[in-house]
Amino acid sequence: MSNILLVDDDQELCDLLVNWLNQEGFTLHACFDTQSAWQYLVSQQQPDAVILDVMLPDGNGLQLLRKLRTEYPQLPVLMLSARGEPTDRIIGLELGADDYLAKPCDPRELTARLRAVLRRSTTAASTTPSIITVGDLQYSPARGAAQIHDQETIDLTVSEGRILEALLATPGEPIDKQQLALIALERRLTLYDRSLDMHVSNLRRKLGPHADGSPRIVALRGRGYFYSG
Repeated sequence: MSNILLVDDDQELCDLLVNWLNQEGFTLHACFDTQSAWQYLVSQQQPDAVILDVMLPDGNGLQLLRKLRTEYPQLPVLMLSARGEPTDRIIGLELGADDYLAKPCDPRELTARLRAVLRRSTTAASTTPSIITVGDLQYSPARGAAQIHDQETIDLTVSEGRILEALLATPGEPIDKQQLALIALERRLTLYDRSLDMHVSNLRRKLGPHADGSPRIVALRGRGYFYSG
């Protein structure tokens, strides 16, 4: 049974989601502001995932997401937003949210997205081989960490790690965006859905280019992405 931290100031919605997700086999703890959410994180056992609203009474959920990504880089985070504005979604994904839903959302879709991100996290923790090496890059799926040469470890989110693992499995061979989304996000991309592109952009930024300045992850129009080893 997965333990989920829900951070949302809409107490009626929290009650609904707690009841729904409890019936779906999850254990939820609800917090209604950033301060109580952070106190819970530092004082209790780390949850398996966080459902985080963008707008909170004592701050912006995106600020809490930024802090989560610094202190808990592997913790899956699913963002919610009452406004559902593209800017919020893009910023959330840029800051490392694993997935994003606009409110009001169908509890069944939320459940499916939550299960998908938890599966990705569990799979990453048990994936073999323990180290994938392509050129100067080493990636550990179990730790969700990459290293280039002997430089500092680069922590990746669950979604970033799944994308990198898929690309490293066939270096030099492009993977179609829809196929990559199914592998890494466990869902198909919808029209105007830029979530995969944002995860790839974050991954590119974290890994940086090759020593000669060429990109590690290359986009081919109409053909998808590939890792250039």
